Amino acid sequence: MFSCVHWLQSFLALLSSTLFAWGQTCPSICLCPDHHTVNCTGQGLTHLPDFIPLDVRRLLLSNNWIAFIPSDFLVLHSDLVYLDLRNNNLTRLEPGTLLSTSSRLVYLDLGGNNLTEIPTGTFGESRSLIKLRLGNNPHLRMVGKGAFLGLTSLRELELERNALSSLEVEVLSQLPSLRVIRLEGNPWVCNCHFAKLFLWLKENRHKLKYGLDDMECSVSMDREQVPLSKLSEDSFRECLGMLTLKDYLIVIFSGICISVAAIIASFFLASTIHCFQRLKAKRTDEEEGED
Repeated sequence: MFSCVHWLQSFLALLSSTLFAWGQTCPSICLCPDHHTVNCTGQGLTHLPDFIPLDVRRLLLSNNWIAFIPSDFLVLHSDLVYLDLRNNNLTRLEPGTLLSTSSRLVYLDLGGNNLTEIPTGTFGESRSLIKLRLGNNPHLRMVGKGAFLGLTSLRELELERNALSSLEVEVLSQLPSLRVIRLEGNPWVCNCHFAKLFLWLKENRHKLKYGLDDMECSVSMDREQVPLSKLSEDSFRECLGMLTLKDYLIVIFSGICISVAAIIASFFLASTIHCFQRLKAKRTDEEEGED
């Protein structure tokens, strides 16, 4: 029994020392200028380096070929505050991979990748994130309505030079702390889907880093670009009377409900009239019988 306990203690001591060494060792291909910083910039990496210190706080991985981030990445590196993944080969992010409710991440740079969409739930509900860079993703065409839901501390959001032609206003209205936003360089289309975003941009032009002058949209079939600063609410007047798909569904549902209610009311009214008629006929027959 004593030998088993002694063996177990030795094993735990070895495991602890191994984990401690793993947490302190700098990846061979990277530089570690201080205890909490790992710099792997421009090392031709196709995946995350092995043996990243567990207590890393600043991780620089820009200018590589990384295409995948493990789903447990932040679970293992819960102290990470600054993460630079600029100019890599990321095409998608699994929801919750980089951010969660327990994340301490303050700065996240995903610019210059090959992301195609930012679906709802991508960033979980991290309340610590202050700056998020998603610019220069040339294939990024869609941002889900709830993509940034829960990022209550986010102050700076960069979505410049992507492939966005439209963006739901709800995406931005969910960011109560937003102070600076970049949207220039996207192929915006000034149609009725863009009208709500245009009004939001006018009301929040102080948040645009380079103002409305640096944002353009195509207003005709020949893709003529016009600065947003030259447009006004009157430019979208024809959209005011147009109903969205949601509006049509509400109208249809309301019509069905009203029709059903009318049928039920008619049925009860007819039944009531029929009962009164039968009651009146019965009383008439009784009176005639008495006579």
